[in-house]
Amino acid sequence: MHIIISLLSEISETSEKGGLFDFNATLPLMALQFLALTVILNLLYYKPVSNVLDDREEYIRNSLTSASASLLKADELTKTYEFELAESRKSAQKIIKSAQQEAQSIVSEKIKEAQKDAEKLLLNAYDELNIQKEQALKSLEVQIDILSDQIQKKLLDN
Repeated sequence: MHIIISLLSEISETSEKGGLFDFNATLPLMALQFLALTVILNLLYYKPVSNVLDDREEYIRNSLTSASASLLKADELTKTYEFELAESRKSAQKIIKSAQQEAQSIVSEKIKEAQKDAEKLLLNAYDELNIQKEQALKSLEVQIDILSDQIQKKLLDN
């Protein structure tokens, strides 16, 4: 119990000397200092920092807006180029197909012409062979006539 009495006496002594919170003339002075520090910090630090943050936010907002606009434009250009590319491919395929058909028709015509020329050459060769055959037969007939006449003379002379 003696310890409790000594603690209470110490507490009463500290409250007389000045405790944790003294409500005397220093409290309003501390409040004024706090308000002055708040105003000074607001003017010197918080407003410039908030202005920089606002400017940065505005810059980011503008950048995002311009980026989204650029993205939309890029998407439109991509769609346009893809459409044009598809049309060009279709056109190229049509041109290739028509060129192949044209080449095929030219080749078939050339083949037909070559066949006709080959047939003409065969007919000419056949006709020429027939003419030569007939000439050979005529010359053989003449030679046969001559030989038969010679044989007949020899037989008759004997």
